[in-house]
Order: sequence, then structure tokens, then C-alpha cells
Amino acid sequence: MRVLGIEGTAWAASAAIHDTEADTTDIFTDAYAPESGGIHPREAAEHMRGAVPTQVATALDHARGTVSDGRPDDALPVDAVAFSRGPGLGPCLRIVATAARTVAQRLDVPLVGVNHMLAHLEIGRASAGFSSPVCLNASGANAHLLGYHGGRYRMLGETMDTGVGNAIDKFTRHLDWSHPGGPKVEAAAEDGEYVDLPYVVKGMDFSFSGIMSAAKQAVDDGVAVEDVCFSLQEHVFGMLTEVAERALSLTGSDELVLGGGVGQNARLREMLAEMCDQRGASFHAPEPRFLRDNAGMIAVLGARMAAAGDTVAVEESRVRPNWRPNDVPVTWRSGEDVSRVAGAADETTQRGAEATVTLGERVVKHREPKSYRHPDLDARLRRERTRAEARLLHDARKLGVSTPVVRDVDPRESTIAMERVGAVDLAGRLDEASVATVGRHLATLHGSGMVHGDPTTRNVRVPAAEADGGDGDAVDGTSADRAWLIDFGLGYHSDDAEDYAMDLHVFEGSIVGTADDPEPLLAAFESAYREVGAESVVAQLRDVEGRGRYQ
Repeated sequence: MRVLGIEGTAWAASAAIHDTEADTTDIFTDAYAPESGGIHPREAAEHMRGAVPTQVATALDHARGTVSDGRPDDALPVDAVAFSRGPGLGPCLRIVATAARTVAQRLDVPLVGVNHMLAHLEIGRASAGFSSPVCLNASGANAHLLGYHGGRYRMLGETMDTGVGNAIDKFTRHLDWSHPGGPKVEAAAEDGEYVDLPYVVKGMDFSFSGIMSAAKQAVDDGVAVEDVCFSLQEHVFGMLTEVAERALSLTGSDELVLGGGVGQNARLREMLAEMCDQRGASFHAPEPRFLRDNAGMIAVLGARMAAAGDTVAVEESRVRPNWRPNDVPVTWRSGEDVSRVAGAADETTQRGAEATVTLGERVVKHREPKSYRHPDLDARLRRERTRAEARLLHDARKLGVSTPVVRDVDPRESTIAMERVGAVDLAGRLDEASVATVGRHLATLHGSGMVHGDPTTRNVRVPAAEADGGDGDAVDGTSADRAWLIDFGLGYHSDDAEDYAMDLHVFEGSIVGTADDPEPLLAAFESAYREVGAESVVAQLRDVEGRGRYQ
């Protein structure tokens, strides 16, 4: 099969020919390059209007000149036309869609509408030969983590404000540097030294607005630009690497794929590769031409979709500027799940995303140094999180929330010794009673001004299901639906409903990312939260959910 792919979501007017038999992909691109600042939608559309037809014609001429042996002389140059249907800038998408419809109708071949963000993921999965990786998309308008589960890709975590590339561009515009800013920051960082900046991770979600404001202010205060650039990379890419490791830990996957134009940054790739090496996981970043926006990835995924019969009629092919990747039914994969380990039973030593836990009569948790992070940043995070966890475990227990009793704390060694609780992670025993207990626990914390910070199904301990007695009581005399909250390292005190809502968002995201049937669990969780907590927090949760990219 030979597929014409057409890309034009924002800046890359691109066409490509993918030949599945020869396993070749030829890409033709005319990129929009604004003179200053970021992308201007009107200018981008004007560029697409002239460049897309030219690139499509070039690709089709190439296809006609390279018809494989064995095909008739009058064979069509392509067997299907795939186009970037969304997400992206509406005016640009409409120009691409018009070109795709025109070619498909003229050649009388199927039309395939491709989600741009899933194309970033699938080109990496294909070139790596991975089966079910976690994917980190780091592009101009996006930053998110995806994992495949239950017939579609699930959003495991994402930016709560702006995409990583756009965030960096906002900083470089403050310096009057031309677009794109990412390569210029990378070059300046080579001569920089470390300075502290904000570091914001909330479960597997993250935020860039605070660090960008701080970076601008640092420059205005006279901090050397190269030092700010160096530290900006260390913090931003450290955040992305940390949440990627959390996603690997949550899902049990041992494969990570990087996608998106920011993935061309050498420091980001270095951090991710080092993290995966430490975990014994495999990491893959596609070659640069497939990282930045391109029609090759559209053609590759389009070929798989066409082979699965996932095509779209011309009259139903309207563009979808706000098309989230987790809203796409995945027709080209079957029988695969990224979640391979779900709340394994206790072993002597367990490794999480942030720490190693040794089990004996008591639990000893050690936050290990992360060599991918700058030593100063790593030491700061390990020290702060160890102290916060010990303090908040104690505070939560005083409120009546089930937590382990802390036996000893060594902030210098980033070690906490505590009581051993539960038998499995909640991920291994997802039921409505257990998630309801978590809902009541979080409501109690929030009612006293506490935020857990990372309440995922990996950070809740429950009794083993097989330990339940016939009367519904566990063999240790505790309620069978009892749940202990653990890992308060990202927790803090706050009186802001926004922070409480983020706790709910993080927990529900971990359920959606791993449960086969999440809806009853989500309903039980929110119902139980309302029994103890404020309705205004649940209302705020709806607002938080609406901030994801392309809502």
C-alpha cells in the first residue's frame, strides 16, 4: 500500500509518500517561519494556502516516478490519502482537508482522517518496534503522557497551562529572540550554570507558567541569560522526565517513546534515556525528521488506519481543531494494553517512580538520587519531599485518615522508616468500596487544609482480596474496604480549592489510565467525596478537567 499523507496543523506545510511494502517514507516540507514571535494563525493559513498544493503535487509526482515493480503502468500513484484532521489551527486544518478531499476524489481512493498527536506517538512506536509503550509528547502546543488501555489511548498526565515549546517561546520572546526559541535556549544553556527556579509536578500533571514567569524575572533581575537558559532546561525537562517515570511506574510498562518537536533537544533525550536505563526500561526517540511536525507520520498512521478500514467519507470529514488523542477510537490495534503490572503483591524490595521501598517488619523508603537531574535540584527535591512526607503522614493520621505510622526520618539520607500497611496497591484491587474510602480520606484532608499531591492508585494500600473473610472483614480485623494513603512527598498545606481539585484530578486520571471499566469507580469516588467534602471542590474539578489541551 502507498499512502499520501498531508500535514498542516500549524507551521509545517508537508506532504509525504509512505510505501508499506518497501518500508520507505519520503517527506516534502515547506515550513512557515515567522519573522518574530510565535505562530500567527492568519499568516500560517496564508502560507498553507500556497505551500500545501505545491508539496502535494511534488509528493504525487515523486510517487508516479517511483511506482514499484509489478504494478501496472496505469496504476494509481497512491492507494489512500491521509490528512491531519486535528488538533491544530482551524484555518490551517481546513486548507489541508480541502487538498486531501480533492486528491482522494480525483483518484477515487479512501480518505483517512488522522489525529496529529497520535501520529507523533505511532511513528515512534513503529520505528522502535515497541508493543505498548508509554508515550511522552513534547511539542510546541502540547506536553502530555499517553498509554494504551482498553481500546484507546489514555491521558495519563498533561500540562495544566501551555505546551512545553510554547512556554519556552514565551520566555525567548521576552528576550526578543526570533522564533523558534527552543534551539536558541539549548545553545545558550551550553555556557550556563545552575540557579533555582520553580518546579511544579502534581501527580503526572505539571505546569510551566510559574517557571516561565520566574525565568523572565531572573533575567530582568540581572541573572546571566545563559544561566537562566541552563536552569530552564534542567527544571522543565526534569519535570517531564519525572512524570514519564511516574507513568511507567503506574502502568507497569517498560517502554517509553518520545514524540514532538521539542524531542529534538539533546538534553531532554539524555535525561529520558538515563532514567529508563536506571529503571531497566527501553527508550526510543525517532529520527529528527519524524519528531518535528511532518506528513510522514500522518502517512504511516494513515496506512495502518486504512488497512483496518478506518476511513472517513468526504461529506463527514470536517476538521477537528480540538481533537484530543484520548477521544480517538483505536481501530488499528487489538489485544494490547500498556498496563502489564497492576498492584503486584509484596516483594522484599519494590521500586516506585521516586523511591526504593524495602519491606520487613517495617517499611524503609529511600528516595534514591536521580542522576538525570542536576545534583543541586535533585538534592533539593529529595530533601524537601522527605520532610514533607514525614510531616504530612503525621498530620493526616491525627485527622483520622489511615496512614502508616512514621518510625524514623533521616532527611539527609532521604529515608523514612514507617509501619507496614496493606497487602497490595489499590491498582491491584480496584473496587468501588476502596475508591470510595479514598474519596472520604481526601475530603477529610482537604477539610483541614491539606493536599496529598500525588494520590494515584499506586499510592494507596489495601488488604489483599483473598484475605477477606466471609463476613466482609479482613483477617487482620480491619475493614475489607480499608485504604491507607501513602507517599505524601508532593503534599503541602493549602486553603485553595484549586489544589484540592487537582488531588481529585490526579486520582481520577490514574483510574482512567488503568481500570477496565472506570466509570462506576469514578462515580463511587466522587459520591464518597461529597459525603465529607465540599461540593465546590468537585465543581472546581470540572474546571480543571476543561484546561487540558484542546478541550
